[in-house]
Amino acid sequence: QVQLVESGGGLVQAGGSLRLSCVASGRTFSSYAMGWFRQAPGKEREFVAAMGSTSYADSVKGRFTVSRDNAKNTMYLQMSSLKPEDTAVYYCGSRSSSRISYYANEYDYWGQGTQVTVSS
Repeated sequence: QVQLVESGGGLVQAGGSLRLSCVASGRTFSSYAMGWFRQAPGKEREFVAAMGSTSYADSVKGRFTVSRDNAKNTMYLQMSSLKPEDTAVYYCGSRSSSRISYYANEYDYWGQGTQVTVSS
C-alpha cells in the first residue's frame, strides 16, 4: 500500500521561505516520478514541480527547488521568495511510471496535503 505524507507547511510573510517534505512508503521510491501540486480555494489542482526529470511551473521557476533523498524515501520542496499568490494546500503525488507529468489526473497516489499561507 503506497502512502505519502506531507509536512512543513505553515504561515509565513511574503518574501519568506518554507521547506515541504513528502515521505513515501509502500513502493521503491526511486523508480517512480513524483510531483508537487497545489490547490487554492475554488481553483483546480495545479502543477508546481516534478522529479523524474526535474521540471517547474513557470510561476515558481527560480524560487522553488525540488529534490529527493532516495535513502529516506523523501521528496522536498524548498520554497523561497514566497508570494501571497503561493497560498494553497500543497500535495505530493506519485505516478506508476518513471516519466513525469504536469497533469494531476495522471498521478496515482496523493498525500493529505499541507497548508501554506503567505501573508502580505
